[in-house]
Amino acid sequence: MLLNISYNDPTQKKRIDEAVGKPFSLQKRWELGGIGSQKLMISTASIDIHNLLILDHNLNSCNIELRPSGIIVRFRSLLETYGLIIPYFKLKIYKGKAQEYSIYMDHHFIKVMADKEGIHKFFKKINDQKILNAPPFLEDL
Repeated sequence: MLLNISYNDPTQKKRIDEAVGKPFSLQKRWELGGIGSQKLMISTASIDIHNLLILDHNLNSCNIELRPSGIIVRFRSLLETYGLIIPYFKLKIYKGKAQEYSIYMDHHFIKVMADKEGIHKFFKKINDQKILNAPPFLEDL
């Protein structure tokens, strides 16, 4: 779901926590080696997100926050902060080009440039968390 998360709204915060879980504790953040990405440059986005990004003339950038049951992709437009809240079961990550990752959820997508080594490691961390939160296979039951 795509939300304006600029303001502290308790009902919206509850919806986000139900979708992707509460933020990690400080101890868990330390164990994971950090839960936030560095600044990621957006190369392409779906029409809803693109319409928000073209409202100002700033560079289109975002960052990703890991949560226990999903991720939050945050970006700014004008003076507002928007978040694409993606549970792991709806998250699809593709690596089309060598230096570009695509993040999909339903009809929303964001393609980000991965021009630094730390970005590749962070997307591996996302995939590892997604695997840990995957439902059990039939063979495991």
